[in-house]
Amino acid sequence: MRESTIMKIHYGTALAAVALVAVHILMRLTSGGFAESLEYEAVLANYKFIPYAIMLELILILLSVHGFNGLRVILLELKQGKTYEKAVSYGCLAAMFGLIAYGSRTIIMTNMGMV
Repeated sequence: MRESTIMKIHYGTALAAVALVAVHILMRLTSGGFAESLEYEAVLANYKFIPYAIMLELILILLSVHGFNGLRVILLELKQGKTYEKAVSYGCLAAMFGLIAYGSRTIIMTNMGMV
């Protein structure tokens, strides 16, 4: 993939994540107080509210893509070589999918009442 495309993905995920995290924080601050929003029952209610759960999933995906893409760029600046670049790219991709799968599992299990 071309470097300009990679940087567009990086910038796009950053902008989208900032917007969604801002909405997330505003929802926490306006829902009866920040401390109350962190209580166990309130957190479970948030996960069971489908639109909010979708927003949390999008934040998870955006931050994972942004973070592992940034890590990939940093690691590729340290060393070059075709084998190294492939290993870093596939390693970051695998780690990103693993993090998204684990976070999604938490959202899905809570939403289905398994917690």
